[in-house]
Amino acid sequence: MPLINALSSTLVTDMKAAVLARANPSIVTWERTEGRPRNRTSFDRALRAEIHDALWMLSRQWQMGEFKGEDAGSPALAKIHMESARPHTYKPDGHAARPFDETIPLETQVEQLPIAFRQGDQKVALDLRLVMGRYWLKLLAAAGVGAGVRADFLTRFPIARPDPDAAADAAVCAHREAWQQFAAVSGGRALDGYEFHSFLKESNFAPDWTSITAGPAAPLNTAMIAFRAWYERQFYQPEDPQQKAWRSDYLEYQFACAAPKSDGEDVLAADEYYHGHLDWYNFDFDTSQRALGEPAGSPPAPATFTRTFWPTNIIFSGMPLTRWWAFEDGKTNFGAIKPGTTDLAKLLVMEFGLAYANDWFLTPFRLPAGSLSRVKGLAVANVFGERFWIDPAGRGLDDQWSTWRMFSLNVKGNEAAAADLALLLPSSTPKIQDGPAREEVAVMRDEMANMVWGIEKTITLPHGRPKPGFEAASETRKVFERLAAVSPTPEPEYRAKIRYSVMNSVPENWIPFIPVHDPGSNREIRLQRAAMLRFLKGDDHPARIRPRTELLREGLDAKPKRTPYFIHEEEVPRAGILVTQSFQRTRWYGGRVFQWLGVRKTTGRGEGSSGLAFDQILDVPEKPK
Repeated sequence: MPLINALSSTLVTDMKAAVLARANPSIVTWERTEGRPRNRTSFDRALRAEIHDALWMLSRQWQMGEFKGEDAGSPALAKIHMESARPHTYKPDGHAARPFDETIPLETQVEQLPIAFRQGDQKVALDLRLVMGRYWLKLLAAAGVGAGVRADFLTRFPIARPDPDAAADAAVCAHREAWQQFAAVSGGRALDGYEFHSFLKESNFAPDWTSITAGPAAPLNTAMIAFRAWYERQFYQPEDPQQKAWRSDYLEYQFACAAPKSDGEDVLAADEYYHGHLDWYNFDFDTSQRALGEPAGSPPAPATFTRTFWPTNIIFSGMPLTRWWAFEDGKTNFGAIKPGTTDLAKLLVMEFGLAYANDWFLTPFRLPAGSLSRVKGLAVANVFGERFWIDPAGRGLDDQWSTWRMFSLNVKGNEAAAADLALLLPSSTPKIQDGPAREEVAVMRDEMANMVWGIEKTITLPHGRPKPGFEAASETRKVFERLAAVSPTPEPEYRAKIRYSVMNSVPENWIPFIPVHDPGSNREIRLQRAAMLRFLKGDDHPARIRPRTELLREGLDAKPKRTPYFIHEEEVPRAGILVTQSFQRTRWYGGRVFQWLGVRKTTGRGEGSSGLAFDQILDVPEKPK
């Protein structure tokens, strides 16, 4: 009861009279500065965001220091003076320089590898041979050549039928799909187009072995020219198989380009390219080479030009808008970022996006693809009519820890040199279509066996289709076991319960690499390809197991004799590497299509164990009673 009496004594019956008379100073009143609808269904006035007290807003701006302006007018006009040059020389690593060809993508020019149509004495790539043969027969039919000439070509360039009882044809006969394909087109049923193409390249065509007389030979010559042009258009390959940028000992591409400049020549070296797409970050300035060699003709001088353009504000997703009631894009929500106590980078990104985003301007300027450009000067005029000279960021020595710049190349061989601020736009293609993997090799370290293994995970069979390497190796071994089969002899009876094993075996798709010393060094080592032996019952002369992928067959098919194959040890990290070979396809200027054979390299999945062991004591299994 006393509490109710106390509350009733503070009630104010007439609020207006109490406020005017200041009868109760404890009552606080205020006025809202923003509009607020009360008991109304219309929000038109509320959405106007009316301010009842403009002086209050000005006072808050004065308290926050917003009236302390800076002499920083917005840029209104910019002029740039540049020097630009185009590459004129291309040089695969370790080979002669040649003129830079801008009519083809740079990836095509760098990655191109010759297509293997033979592995030793065995013909492979049957699918491509048949495609080439069918196209030549179509050209013969279009030229009006008779059936007799067609029969002469089928007889001269046939597809040979493999012999299941010959060890030389085991790579074909071991696989049912490959054997069926060869058997279906052999016996004069199809034309070996690659053998005919090789015949055209190595000798002058003489129709004495055909039924063509000297009169109607002109249509045949026209067809041969069209056949050569079609083949070169379908598969882009190096004219000289040795003039390639692929370095098998590094498992990557290495090449260099050169572009003229006012006081000499810029040499751009790419020593570690294996990604599949060339861009500015693949290159470094090589100051150790003043020039790559003089190709045919003198290179054009760098072009200088001046351009004028308008700077524009930078815009990005989630950027705070300058207008009050403008709706922002909700895809990027800086408010949802929850940085930890050590996430300084996230805090910097948030501060840039929320506080300083509208302080950055973009000066759009287009440069042609395949150019190396240097900014000689940039002049900016603001809205107050003031002119400023803008120096590039990142000047100074290349190895300074405080140096920060974007899209600039390192100086190879002289890190203490002044930073080169040139901008490189290589003539690379933005999109490349990769075909299925024709070959896939995993290079893995085996610390237990103290060696490196090249595991052929995917190989290409002779008829042109890929197959898992383990399955292909198992099928091939069965063929050799069948060919080496002799009359069974009873195994000796072991009286002891244990036996001694000199060495066990590994799957035949595992190719060993053993460490050897570098020439002239007692400390540096490299990895040399070796070979496991194929031990078969009844075979007194075990053969060496050779790799079946072109990635690991380097030097095996060399003429006049085989050469060893080495891989630098530092190229095989602890995680291993995965090397893939496949056909690449892209479209270039004017709609021209390029197709070539290229290689990609990615990181492996760690170490492994082959299970290879020596000097083992094994239990003798008990014979069933």
